Amino acid sequence: MSSETKHEAKTSLLSEFARVGQALASPLRLELLDLLAQGERSVEQLAETAAARVGNTSAQLQRLRDAGLVAGRRDGTRVYYRLAGDDVAALLAALRATGVAHRAEADRAAAAYLGEDVEQVGREELLARARAGEVTVLDVRPAVEYEAGHIPGAISVPLDQLPARLDEIPDSVLVVAYCRGAYCVFAHDAVRLLHRNRRRARRLEDGFLEWKLAGLPVAGAG
Repeated sequence: MSSETKHEAKTSLLSEFARVGQALASPLRLELLDLLAQGERSVEQLAETAAARVGNTSAQLQRLRDAGLVAGRRDGTRVYYRLAGDDVAALLAALRATGVAHRAEADRAAAAYLGEDVEQVGREELLARARAGEVTVLDVRPAVEYEAGHIPGAISVPLDQLPARLDEIPDSVLVVAYCRGAYCVFAHDAVRLLHRNRRRARRLEDGFLEWKLAGLPVAGAG
C-alpha cells in the first residue's frame, strides 16, 4: 500500500470516529442517550420526557442510529430505541466526567443545575448497608425507568410524588435516594425535601447509569 493510500485509509477511519463525535454534539441527543441508558423507550415516551416534538425526537434518534450509538425495533406502529451497548453508556459517562473535569464552564453549569451538594454514599457502601437492612433505598426516577431496571430492594417513589408519599418511607433508618446518573438533579432534590421533613437522607454518589457500569446487581431488567 502506498503512503498516499495509507493516508486516505487513515482519513477514512478518522472520519468514522468523527461521525460518532458529531452525533454527540447536541444537547437533545445527549439527553436521549441519558434516557436510553435507563432502559428501552418508545419515540413518544422519549419526546414527552425530553419535552421535545415527536418528529424532532425521531430525527435525532435516527442521527444517533446512523452513528451506531442506538438500535431500534418496531412494535406495531411504535418504534422503540435502546443503547447499542454498554460501551455507549460508558462513553456518555466519560464525556460528562471529562467535560466537568476540564471545562470550568461545565463545572459551573453542573453546580448551578444541581444546586448545593448534599451528603452522599458510595456504591459499595450502599450495597453493603442495603444487604444488612440498614438503609431504605429510594428510586426517585419516573416509574417507567424503575420498571426497566433498578437497584435491588429499592422503593419506587418518583420525585413528583414524594411530598404526598412521605408516610410510605420508613423513618427508622437512613434513606438513600438515587436517580439516573451523576448529573441528575432528582436525588439532590429528594434529599433536600426529606431533610426539610426531618428525615435522615443521603444520595447515591452518582446514579443508576454508573451503578450498572460498575457491574453491580440490577433487578427488574428485561
